[in-house]
Amino acid sequence: MTVTEILQFVDSLVFSETEKHLDDLQKKIIEEVFKGKTYKQIADIYDYDEGYIGDECRNLFKILSEQLGENINKSNFCWTIERVINSHKVKIINFENNQINYCPNYPSPNQSKNPDNSIIENNKKAKHYLTLAPQIINFYNRETELKTLSNWIFKQNSRLISVLGLSGMGKTALVKRFIDLNLEQFEVIIWRSLKYPKPLDLLVKDLLNIIKPEEKQTIDEQFKELLDFLTNKKCLIILDDVQNIFTPGEFAGQYQPEYHSYQNFFTLITETEHQSSLILISQEKCAEMECLDNDLYPINCLDLSGLYDLEILNNKRLENDECWLTLINLYEGNPVYLKSIAISIKNIFDGDVAEFLAENELVITQEMRSHFNQLFNRLSPIEQQIVLKLSQFEQPLSRETLRESVELSSTDLINGLQSLQQRYLVTKIKQDKIMFKLSSIFGKYVI
Repeated sequence: MTVTEILQFVDSLVFSETEKHLDDLQKKIIEEVFKGKTYKQIADIYDYDEGYIGDECRNLFKILSEQLGENINKSNFCWTIERVINSHKVKIINFENNQINYCPNYPSPNQSKNPDNSIIENNKKAKHYLTLAPQIINFYNRETELKTLSNWIFKQNSRLISVLGLSGMGKTALVKRFIDLNLEQFEVIIWRSLKYPKPLDLLVKDLLNIIKPEEKQTIDEQFKELLDFLTNKKCLIILDDVQNIFTPGEFAGQYQPEYHSYQNFFTLITETEHQSSLILISQEKCAEMECLDNDLYPINCLDLSGLYDLEILNNKRLENDECWLTLINLYEGNPVYLKSIAISIKNIFDGDVAEFLAENELVITQEMRSHFNQLFNRLSPIEQQIVLKLSQFEQPLSRETLRESVELSSTDLINGLQSLQQRYLVTKIKQDKIMFKLSSIFGKYVI
């Protein structure tokens, strides 16, 4: 979605309300809002008072809210407009000399009051329970991943999808962005977090209370009811923070005893014929998330790696943008780590990235250290031993070299390396022989 397309669509909505096209300042404001600029930054760029820019924006958002029938503000402006354009396939034609002709499938204000309008009726029937989903303010360059999710869900009918990676990589943001762009493709969407997990029977009861309240059933009847619903409706259920049902201090993906029934539930979702999808968001992988033959089992796994995009550092008030890519590489493209170190650079180096890099040291902030403490404590003793050894070497090590350096059996070493890969702390590198590399940031913390 380009800023031109956004401008065209907003202009058409404003013209429908006011019979006036956007003026030059309004266009500039929308362009800068689209880039993530604050009111103060926009005011500074075009030499206007910040309050005046804010008033202009709020007037525009009020018009758009009335035209689209939903609340539009600075935080959700870009995503809402893009979602409306994509989901209703608005086509803009002949945008020149400030004259716009457009042919939207989105209903006009008058049409939206018509109860027979099919789009409005479909929207009324759809049920979206996203109060626990995060609000996405910034989203960067994950178009390939979004297309992958769309292909898996809409073309391959994948029933179980896992979005995996280290904390801070943007897993939750990616899934929420996908939902924002595809709201109308599902009859029911439910987002639940397992940050404070509950036993499976309580989760299923919660889901059914949302879908069909006031039904009293046994747990077996509830499972059957849920599967029937997933069969009859196009549903999307998201479970975030799935790693919290796994046991700390053991290999990755080992269920805590009170949550072991989730294992059977995930298997049941994949083996039962239905038209819905379950997305699991997790920092570690379990066996049910892997599939050796996608033709036999509708399971897919998306491993989210670092994001090497300069936009991550926009609006962080940093200088020396020619050094930004070096900083991004240093912190492995992790948006949360980069946000944390950007604050330190701003506070200690007055935003001078070059001066910070001249320190020639990978700095671990207190925020990162707190996260790594939790992560290290989740490792099994075998994994901790492997991590301690890998952190002593800057270059990747082969399994044979590791075997000579640690007092572990082949079985323990192999299982430990596999588990560390399932936690996204160790990467396998194919050279003349297979090598294993520890995350440089986590390695610095370990040291």
